[in-house]
This record gives sequence, C-alpha cells and structure tokens, in this order.
Amino acid sequence: MVKRQAYQPILITDASRSQDDQLTSRQKRYVLMMGVRVACVIAGAVLVGTKAPLLWLWLPLVALGMILIPWLAVLLANDRPPKEQHRLANRFQPRHRDETPPMSLTAEERPHRIIDVEP
Repeated sequence: MVKRQAYQPILITDASRSQDDQLTSRQKRYVLMMGVRVACVIAGAVLVGTKAPLLWLWLPLVALGMILIPWLAVLLANDRPPKEQHRLANRFQPRHRDETPPMSLTAEERPHRIIDVEP
C-alpha cells in the first residue's frame, strides 16, 4: 500500500529575498563597478603615457567611464526592490487570498475508502 502524504507543501515562490542577500548583492555590484572605474583610470594613464593612436577617441571614452560609473554605482548600490504594499500592480489588482488553512485538505484530496460490494 502506498502511503499518501497528508498535506501538500506550501510554495513560497513569491517570497522576496532577505535584507542580507539584497545588501550583499548590492555591495558586490558596487565593488565590481568601482573596479571597472579603476581599470578606466589605469587605461587612461597608459594611453596618455604611450601616446596611443586614436587618442582623441579613446580618451573621451575612458573619461566618460570614469565619470559615469561612480555615479551609477552609488545609485545602484542604494537601490532596493520596492516593498510589497508600494508596488503599483497591487494597488489595482489585489492578490487573491486563500481562506483555507495551509494544512487543510479539500474534499478531493482526502483519502477515500473503497468498499467492494459483491452483487
């Protein structure tokens, strides 16, 4: 006889990431972007020092990276996902709440006895 599980597990696919996970990912992104900025500074110094060909093209690109990347890194490091009650979609379409307790079984899910009746 196969033993049937008494209840179905609750899926939490809509659960948000923890505060620590969000902070860690934002810190990693910030460090990565600042590393790219350092690479832009070093590349600019090498290009000027070696008097590279097409310096007029490379120097503004490197300078743009040195200026924009720190600004974007700070904005992205301070950004976090909006809280559930502040999401615009939930204001217009509230989430359907199931009134049944999570451990309860519906009539179709309850195990049934099969009684053999001989004619």
